Amino acid sequence: MSGQIALVGGEEFRPGCEGMDREIMRASGKSPAKVVVVPTAAVTGPAKAANDGATHFGDLGGDSSMLMLLERSHAEDPEFFSAATLADVVYFTGGNPDHLLETVRESRFLAAILASMAGGAVLAGSSAGAMVMGSMMRRPSGGGWVEALGLVPGVAVLPHHERRDQAETSKELKQSAPSGLTFLGIDARTGCLGTPGNWRVVGSGRVTVYQGSEWQVFNAGDKLPAGF
Repeated sequence: MSGQIALVGGEEFRPGCEGMDREIMRASGKSPAKVVVVPTAAVTGPAKAANDGATHFGDLGGDSSMLMLLERSHAEDPEFFSAATLADVVYFTGGNPDHLLETVRESRFLAAILASMAGGAVLAGSSAGAMVMGSMMRRPSGGGWVEALGLVPGVAVLPHHERRDQAETSKELKQSAPSGLTFLGIDARTGCLGTPGNWRVVGSGRVTVYQGSEWQVFNAGDKLPAGF
């Protein structure tokens, strides 16, 4: 898997995301980058989410489109998702992480996207879209932890982290989260861009890295510690 991954903390396609999203497109090495927005997680308003994303990336100079992959049958139909296999950036919106995980896990669509990444395509996800990429994922509304896609091994993503207190979060993680993981608390309009073991912060907020009982805060332009 040679293409980069972008883990975004939420509030995608909003003012303040422009610099981050230009970095995501630039990571593909293509100009203009072909960006396909996939609103699978946006169960309450997928058409608006997809249109917002396509408009946003188009305004930034991308060659943008949307793929309305909303159910499992879509993820198993290569004719339906063929456009995404030609994309330079595939971007999962936020929404319901359970639905996204159930729809794409071990699907033909996911296999095709991973093959595209081997050729240099970027896979990006915001909030729910980022959560599913880790090894484990905290389910909404106190539903516990479940195995995720494992595209970023040994990591769990905590989105919308600008709302959280680090000391309180660290205490909660020690009490209730699976052991042995690195937790990335990612603020909205902020992302981790790179590959496992080589991440940097992009966007307008901060990323808090929780390992064991310790945490560190990183700002835009900072590289995260190696090892995860």
